[in-house]
Amino acid sequence: MSTLVVVKKNGIACIAADTMTCFGSNKQLETYDAHPNKIQAVGDSYLGLVGSAAHNLVIESIFSDDKKMPSFKNRLDIFEFFRSLHPRLKDEYFLSPKDEEDDPYESSQMDMFIANCHGIFGIYSLREVFEYNRFWALGSGSEYALGAMYAAFDHFESAESIARIGVEAGIEFDDGTGAPVTFNCVDLK
Repeated sequence: MSTLVVVKKNGIACIAADTMTCFGSNKQLETYDAHPNKIQAVGDSYLGLVGSAAHNLVIESIFSDDKKMPSFKNRLDIFEFFRSLHPRLKDEYFLSPKDEEDDPYESSQMDMFIANCHGIFGIYSLREVFEYNRFWALGSGSEYALGAMYAAFDHFESAESIARIGVEAGIEFDDGTGAPVTFNCVDLK
């Protein structure tokens, strides 16, 4: 449960997220969590994750050990990285790849966004990779974020402003999303 967004406008890519964590009906606000940020710097990229809170530690652990950071420069580069990561998730981090019986592939159980100088990308649990032209949202507040960003996109020049509006809509209307908003922006090539 979260609201995570990416926006690309006027030569800037921005990723933004809320900072609340939920455990069933319990919510852990930013004031109680020493590490509430759902966005991590990985080399020259920013990765934001939704889903299990364990995902953040797994990704942090993976990239703390990797000597060479991936460039995440296009869909295929991102796909190949996560394809090669999947066996490691199972072997070293004990990922349970079971999801739906009729899924064509094992699940990595993670949905995430990447924002970097090459663009904004979404990676989904079956390792599908999408590149977005304008904006997109993930998490329990994504429907509110998408509507708000759609309404704001042509009226605001700043990718950061549009991203903030998206996450704030999630905070306002989704019970799994809480303030404050964190964000990171990068210049596009």
